[in-house]
Amino acid sequence: MKKKIKVTAGAHIDDDIIFTGAVSMRNIAGQKCVLSYSGGKDSILALYRAKETGLIPAGLITTYNTDRGRSWFHGIPDPVLQAVSESLRLPVHLIRTDGPSYRKSFVDALQMKRQQGVECCVFGDIDIQEHMDWCAGVCREAGMKAVFPLWKESRVDLVHEFIRLGFTSHITVVDTERLNSCHLGKVLSVPEIDAIAAEGADACGENGEYHSFVSNGPLFQEPVPFLFGEMQMHGKYAVLPLQQQR
Repeated sequence: MKKKIKVTAGAHIDDDIIFTGAVSMRNIAGQKCVLSYSGGKDSILALYRAKETGLIPAGLITTYNTDRGRSWFHGIPDPVLQAVSESLRLPVHLIRTDGPSYRKSFVDALQMKRQQGVECCVFGDIDIQEHMDWCAGVCREAGMKAVFPLWKESRVDLVHEFIRLGFTSHITVVDTERLNSCHLGKVLSVPEIDAIAAEGADACGENGEYHSFVSNGPLFQEPVPFLFGEMQMHGKYAVLPLQQQR
């Protein structure tokens, strides 16, 4: 059994967990990877960083809630996910699962990708240890490296980098106990993240204050077409559901 170790920026543990800035990050250049794709800014920035490092993206994997008919957490419907896949020129594999089967379904999908020659899975986690441990654990079970290009970097610096690179992202979910629902539908920009921070929320949304959907930017061959539906409330969360633009 491998010992759990907390890490800092630029460090790495074992050979199967790779962090930004580590020498081992450069050593995996040329290897095929899949992105654990949520639809939000952090996963897309992680993909951008992975490509810049020299990893070869082979596709996206996205957990898909079979009870709701949308992706887990960010709530993206299948037609919009397929439109993202087309724009990024990367195939998307939907991990169709319910809650109890979530981890096993994820491991099974990684094992299938491993059999197809994929060696790494890239994640957009920044600094929440519990999330990193889970991602590293499923990769270890599948015999695959876990790659964290954003790990332990400044949250504010990362969101500024994302905007500076020219990505377009809309806020689609807001935790109304932490942030005003008026931010729904807003494009992430420097004034917008300043307004979020002014409310006392994390500008990056890493604590779950908001979720975003990225529809255009350096990695995209064309803007992803989509529409917003009517705002919905799911408990404390205000949601702008994404819909296919026909």
